[in-house]
Amino acid sequence: MNIEQNEAFLQSEACQSVLNELYGQEAEQNRARYQAVLAGYEKSFGDGEVCLFTSAGRTEIAGNHTDHNHGKVLAASINLDCVAAAGKNGTDQIRIISETFHQDFVIDLKSLDPSDRYAGTQDLTKGIIRAFHENGYKAGGFNAYVTSNVIASAGVSSSASYEMLVCSILNTLFNDGKIDVVSYAHMGKYAENVYWKKASGLMDQMACAVGGLISLDFKNPLSPKVDRLDFDFAPTGYAMIMVQTGKGHADLSEEYSSIPLEMKAVAAYFGKETLSECTEEELIENLAKVRAACGDRAVMRAFHFFEENKRVDRAVNALHENRFEDALSCITASGNSSWKYLQNTYVTGAVKEQGIPVALALTEIYLQKKGRGACRVNGGGFAGVIQTFLPEEDAAEYVRYIDGAIGEGSAHIMKIRPIGAACLETLCR
Repeated sequence: MNIEQNEAFLQSEACQSVLNELYGQEAEQNRARYQAVLAGYEKSFGDGEVCLFTSAGRTEIAGNHTDHNHGKVLAASINLDCVAAAGKNGTDQIRIISETFHQDFVIDLKSLDPSDRYAGTQDLTKGIIRAFHENGYKAGGFNAYVTSNVIASAGVSSSASYEMLVCSILNTLFNDGKIDVVSYAHMGKYAENVYWKKASGLMDQMACAVGGLISLDFKNPLSPKVDRLDFDFAPTGYAMIMVQTGKGHADLSEEYSSIPLEMKAVAAYFGKETLSECTEEELIENLAKVRAACGDRAVMRAFHFFEENKRVDRAVNALHENRFEDALSCITASGNSSWKYLQNTYVTGAVKEQGIPVALALTEIYLQKKGRGACRVNGGGFAGVIQTFLPEEDAAEYVRYIDGAIGEGSAHIMKIRPIGAACLETLCR
């Protein structure tokens, strides 16, 4: 469809239904975002055949730092997303304009080596294109105008959301929509591992791409088990709130990468590649030797891995059986384990800066007064965001409480959306 046809499409009954499903009460606000990227595309590139795309941000509900050692995760896509208007340009170049981050760059499809920095949106995009080539998929020249409201460097996967957006664009424009979302996730992981030198797993990409509330088991990483949970948070009467604690974690790759590397060091002691191939009993039986070989922090992080996998199972079972309070207990336990065993709530070399522990302490004080709810660190940790579940009638009060203590605009009420990364027109068929 050209620009004018897309504008008419956005007003259609079919599109309205999809927007309602994606954004709920914020459907009109987000329709305006799609209209804005169409206008931006037309101003930058002129008219032509254009498609509209969306790719969700994500939250992990349990299973903190388990995916990279082929463990288990309970995750969900959220109602913040990257959206884009994109169309083929008939050249060997890709030009992407990002309204959000004031970027305008061109990538030559014949020159895909990473920069010396191994960082930034261009390197990430190059990595995805290279992954398409190496997996036998097509990638051609296109123009795209992108905007995003996924909070950057805050543990809701703004980078993975962007990666899955690019995968969806390439799949729709050049591969007839035949590529599955699990392949998207692997290609996004490849881009981060090789073009960013970041030892990330698959969880971020899977949650952004698949959509909805899902449990993930990465025991077989090439074909992870994905279970969509038919659970509706609305009847529980609880709200999910993300709290930005201050500094983001964009410059904390070393701390982030230390977690999978230390877990894998423990696995290597037993001649294995990842902790998923080991057992907690083996660790306990050989504890003195493992402590000597790998260090105590690595041992503590291994304990977190084994116990966190059990918590994911318990939380998933509780949600399947509609035992929401039991699921909340698992969420609380996950947060406590991240704080005590995983040790990813602050950087040990910068102890005067502890935004996440401060936000958790404030939240725990609030929840104790209310006698209900749960909270935990969300995502990579060290800095970024925490996640809070509490009754909807307390949500506005909690937002005021946190904003007053940490800073205006720190708390954001989120919703789980049922769709991950997709072409908007395809969703309406």
